[in-house]
Amino acid sequence: MHPEILEQPGYISASVAESPVREIFPGIRARPLWKGPSGAAAHLLEMDPNSSWPHRDIHEPGPEEVFVVSGIFNDGARDYPAGTFLHAPAGSWHVPTTTVGCTLFVFYPEG
Repeated sequence: MHPEILEQPGYISASVAESPVREIFPGIRARPLWKGPSGAAAHLLEMDPNSSWPHRDIHEPGPEEVFVVSGIFNDGARDYPAGTFLHAPAGSWHVPTTTVGCTLFVFYPEG
């Protein structure tokens, strides 16, 4: 065990169970995990079965990176099972949806 790791400035951890949950659309919840000083952020997104973003999710001002933790995510064009990584460049868009439900780790490298 290396307790000195925890003494490093900026080294943090976040528990999903302790993260505040916010419903952003019906059946879609976000749990913030981390936010950096430049605006970069990490979230866990939970989507219930048969839930869908009500409009295009446009990636502005920067890109979005998604890892499908569980379930099956659909970007409006095709399905992505658990274990899939997606990189959506700035300016791109998709319409997140799922028929079976899914949990996503979402990272915004730019604020």
